[in-house]
Amino acid sequence: QVQLVESGGGLVQPGGSLRLSCAASGSIRSINDIRWYRQAPGTQRELVAGVTSGGSTNYADSVKGRFTISRDNAKNTVYLQMNSLKPEDTAVYYCYARIRAAYSSFRDYWGQGTQVTVSS
Repeated sequence: QVQLVESGGGLVQPGGSLRLSCAASGSIRSINDIRWYRQAPGTQRELVAGVTSGGSTNYADSVKGRFTISRDNAKNTVYLQMNSLKPEDTAVYYCYARIRAAYSSFRDYWGQGTQVTVSS
């Protein structure tokens, strides 16, 4: 059974940094796109950043220049380095991946979410 497990969230002051991790586990054959989304209270879930299997990245305008997404294919792990954090970055951050598990076709998987709070 494939699972995505996020870690690295927490409370940080404005201007600070955090690094989120999302590790995929289980009988995995291949992973295509991996993305980070976030959802603040009372808002819709929004795409923060994504990385393709070939390493191409994209970012929401609100995080460009501050966040960096990267993936370690050997560890089936994706990272989100978040710098110069602002109060408006406060949200639950979710990891998404398009994964082909053993004896299966590609499916969408989501992590359980990790809380990021930016506050003084």
